[in-house]
Amino acid sequence: MTRFRGAVRDVLVMTGRNLTHIAREPLRLSDVTVQPVLFTLLFIYVLGAGLVLPDHGSYKEFAIAGLLAMNLVTSAIGTAVGLSDDLGSGVIDRFRTLPMWKPAVLVGRSLTDLLTATLCALIVVATGLVIGWRPHGDPGDVIAGFALFLLFSYALSWGCACIGLFSRDAESSQGIGLVILFPLAIVSNALVPTQHMPAAVRAIANWNPVSAVTAAARNLFGNPNPAATVHAWPMQHPVLASLIWVVVLLAVFAPLATRLYQTRTAD
Repeated sequence: MTRFRGAVRDVLVMTGRNLTHIAREPLRLSDVTVQPVLFTLLFIYVLGAGLVLPDHGSYKEFAIAGLLAMNLVTSAIGTAVGLSDDLGSGVIDRFRTLPMWKPAVLVGRSLTDLLTATLCALIVVATGLVIGWRPHGDPGDVIAGFALFLLFSYALSWGCACIGLFSRDAESSQGIGLVILFPLAIVSNALVPTQHMPAAVRAIANWNPVSAVTAAARNLFGNPNPAATVHAWPMQHPVLASLIWVVVLLAVFAPLATRLYQTRTAD
């Protein structure tokens, strides 16, 4: 029990340290504060102006869930950049000299990024409400939709931690992260229905975890969800598919990130 309390204390200290850095340099939050507003306005009023949904539903109500997914996925790169920056600055070497739980650095980073993801989601929702988006599901379902997004974002942050630990500097981790995460966000049903995509691209999009989370949220929000007519298994069972993806991502990337961290910080 004493060791558990010590580990919890170390995690909280690392989380507080990361939040202090953000408070000292608020521009670090531009990807979860300014970007969500810009993406929401640009995609809805530019892309949405020329797009007709299969069921002729409101593009605003269709797009908000997708914009939540897109912003949370792309902002997850911050995990990779933050870890890579810490490794390059030498601060990790100082932590190694302290009597602390070693994985606290990784867990503290993941919790910090969960908090910033929550802020990002709130800003997307606030922007959506201002321009006319409304959820029509039960309050419990709407909350479940947001919780699903945050679970997925948390799981994805561990994958980004692996990118940061694998990269040699913050710039390369950001570049690698963009190459991986931007297509993941775009080749999905986040911004457009998949029905008219080329067959190969449509198959990838329908099995993309971003598509599953987005479709699940649209169902829970009571918003238009053209993916409900797609016969791919994840689109017919989006909530279950999303939870499976969360478990798989955590099961694969959390141990891998811990292993990479041990390797990078070994003598």
